[in-house]
Amino acid sequence: MSLSISFALLFGIIVVLLIRGNAVKTGPEIACVLFGFFLASSSLAPSISNLVTGVADAIAQIRL
Repeated sequence: MSLSISFALLFGIIVVLLIRGNAVKTGPEIACVLFGFFLASSSLAPSISNLVTGVADAIAQIRL
């Protein structure tokens, strides 16, 4: 059985869990959100996307 979800949804769930668990305070939350927002619109975005896709593909190829 294969499960496929988007990375945005996965990281969104992680962020919500961290915020609800008080693991991240308000200042760092805002800084992380702004960093992600500006990083997504930078020239590094395609390279980061390719790296994440490559790692996900490599993990998908692992047979246990």
